[in-house]
Amino acid sequence: MHEAKLALLNFVELPESEMLLRANDYKEELQKRRTVRDFSSKHVSMEVIKSCLLAAGSAPSGANKQPWKFVVVTDQILKTKIRYAAEVVEQEFYEERAPKEWVNALSPLGTDKHKPFLEEAPVLIVIFEEKFAVLSNGEKSKNYYTHESVGIATGILISALHHSGLVSLTHTPSPMSFLNKILDRPGNERPFMILVAGYPKEGVCVPAIKRKHLDEISIIK
Repeated sequence: MHEAKLALLNFVELPESEMLLRANDYKEELQKRRTVRDFSSKHVSMEVIKSCLLAAGSAPSGANKQPWKFVVVTDQILKTKIRYAAEVVEQEFYEERAPKEWVNALSPLGTDKHKPFLEEAPVLIVIFEEKFAVLSNGEKSKNYYTHESVGIATGILISALHHSGLVSLTHTPSPMSFLNKILDRPGNERPFMILVAGYPKEGVCVPAIKRKHLDEISIIK
């Protein structure tokens, strides 16, 4: 059965000058985005978060399966549980499993086994990758390119949070299976990332890093 199709009504071809202006404006905005590790406890509007999630949900996905689940955590007890569990696995990682080169690479960024931001930030968005869907009759429905699809959606979500005036931090403790238990998520969902979101703490500093130039990240033939 072929899927019904609709005419593409929202596309408007722009003059090249306006296209370049928009592209440059967007580039300049995202070049200002920085990862933040120290968050204010200031309340974040849930309506803002919901709009950002809907933007993320517009991402392309394999066979349009949309294999993502975004669990928004604001409850302080849950955030404390997540921090404790994350620090347990992070301690094991840093002390036993992390290669020395990896630890050295992380050192200038100020990251270690301590994760206070998981409690301090007002919002944690725990992103799950749906390995397969479970239909209403209990049957499994295969999803396709789930990792790539969820990665694209996560990128859009990070951009949307920045565009709305918030800061964020990507956190991927390994392993992350504790998130299924704490957040009561089913076995067909695999934790992809904890996205920490909120306002920056007053006076916060970020590492003095540089982004690669165009000729270092692209090849035009």
